[in-house]
Amino acid sequence: MEIVHVYSKLRGEFGGQCFFSDRSEELLVDIPPDPKLALKFIQKTHRDLAGQACREMSEHHVNTERFESNSCGINHIEGGWPKDINPDEMEQTIRFRKKVEKDEGYLNSILQLGSVMEHCIKQNNAIDIYQQYFEDEEEVEESQETPSAKTLNIFRDPNDLKRAVTGLSWHPDGGKKLAAAYSCLEFQKTSKDMRLDSYIWDVENPNRPEMTLKPTSLLVCLDYNPKDSHTLVGGSYNGQIAYWDTRRGSQPVEYSSVEHSHRDPVYKIIWLQSKTGTDAFSASTDGQVLWWDVRKLSEPTDRLVLDPGREGNLDRALGAISLEFEATMPTKFMVGTEQGLVVSCNRKAKTPAEKIVCTYDGHHGPIYALQRNPFFPKNFLTVGDWTARIWSEDIKESSIMWTKYQMSYLMDACWSPVRPSVFFTVKMDGVLDVWDILFKQSDPALSLKVCDKALYSLRVQDNGRLVACGSQQGEATLLEISPGLSVLQKNEKSLLAAMFERETKREKILEARQRELRLKERSRSEQSKEEEAGREDGEEDLEQLIARAESDFYNIVEMEMRRRERREEAMQEKDVCEEKEVRNGGETSDDTGETGAS
Repeated sequence: MEIVHVYSKLRGEFGGQCFFSDRSEELLVDIPPDPKLALKFIQKTHRDLAGQACREMSEHHVNTERFESNSCGINHIEGGWPKDINPDEMEQTIRFRKKVEKDEGYLNSILQLGSVMEHCIKQNNAIDIYQQYFEDEEEVEESQETPSAKTLNIFRDPNDLKRAVTGLSWHPDGGKKLAAAYSCLEFQKTSKDMRLDSYIWDVENPNRPEMTLKPTSLLVCLDYNPKDSHTLVGGSYNGQIAYWDTRRGSQPVEYSSVEHSHRDPVYKIIWLQSKTGTDAFSASTDGQVLWWDVRKLSEPTDRLVLDPGREGNLDRALGAISLEFEATMPTKFMVGTEQGLVVSCNRKAKTPAEKIVCTYDGHHGPIYALQRNPFFPKNFLTVGDWTARIWSEDIKESSIMWTKYQMSYLMDACWSPVRPSVFFTVKMDGVLDVWDILFKQSDPALSLKVCDKALYSLRVQDNGRLVACGSQQGEATLLEISPGLSVLQKNEKSLLAAMFERETKREKILEARQRELRLKERSRSEQSKEEEAGREDGEEDLEQLIARAESDFYNIVEMEMRRRERREEAMQEKDVCEEKEVRNGGETSDDTGETGAS
């Protein structure tokens, strides 16, 4: 049955009916152009505008809510048996298997699946999907791509009161974990509500730290043991040294005693190359470098006071900010100080005076980073004030290479472990700079704005691809560097060695010239001193000075008189010669007259 509703309306309410017909065109209005109006118009400047046949879109940044996942373990047990069958009873399970194997449905399913399985097995035997083809062929050099970096993860401080990431350390086995030390180094900015924890992060999971380190004071620095990936050592804000074994939990295994620890925050701690793998040394702004054995942290095994006078006076010691130790040079180490000096030391020296070998001066502020080149240990990198400088051990007067002064303070730097000519720096304006000194010395090869806050720390993974930067806001940013900056280039080592050698020779020549100028200046100053001394002696013996002046005066008068006498004699001789010539001329004229008269 259809339901129909009829709408009725009067014809007049629909309006007039339209009738269309063909007819010729008809001109209704004709308005000719007025030349006077053209003078009032101004020609518009031509502009080129590119257009596309697509809808215009606008780009916006959206911060999505964080999705937190939790990993849980599952214990699998044997199942699938009927309720009346106990899987632990061997006889019941055998009897049930024989019963199932005689079932026709089981036999049919086995026959159907057998052909499919046989095909897969034959396919796997015919083709090896893991086979490496063309292994022996040389790699074709890739075209020079533009240096770039992309952010992989950001590890944020999970606490409400954010603290700066002042120290970073990569896990030695593959770099799958990243340890971060959180501290507040700003004067009187710490509060009672601020947490003391530091964290170990899994690089694949930025949502939650894998492990929490619980020190008794804020950690300023920490370092993984390269020989034992389960152990870490950290330097605290109160000067103590803490030692962790991750297998024993979040609490430190051992602490150094307060009375034998540093008096200021521990800014750097490094593991030493030793047979036991338990030795480390630390540096602090109290002017001391302390050596430790983590098996017994009650007191340090050795101590060095950074007194430039080599007297071991702690009141005159230089505050240490950074440390450098190279495993290939087990007796040598270097210290960067608050005063802008790099102190080269020898641990095996017999006396404290001999432990400080030499100093390098070139920065106007604290040296926040100090690291030897992993391929050329004689050359090392320093960062302080607004520049990064590359030094040679042979040149102590000045660095052999340096960057131009930046607009922001540099806070940390490190060499690439893969490319000898590449190093990284971070600045107070939140920018990460990647320098390739073979490509360009005046500007960085890549400059990347990581965050809006200051960057305090920097570490590069052993493969050179991953870089971690710690910020003032408590964020550890993980970046991946492009292959152009993380793959060893052809002839790079030889070219960089030649560059370092050339720059070292140049600095030696300049240093020799500077030394020569200093010697000349010293000799001039000594001569001037002697003259002044002579003048002083003359003032004391006035009679000798008057006698010397009189003798000089009489000598000058006598010489002038002799000169005048010689001049008068020459004039007299000239007059005599002229008279003789006149006489000879008169006699000749008289003889001529007599001859004519005759």
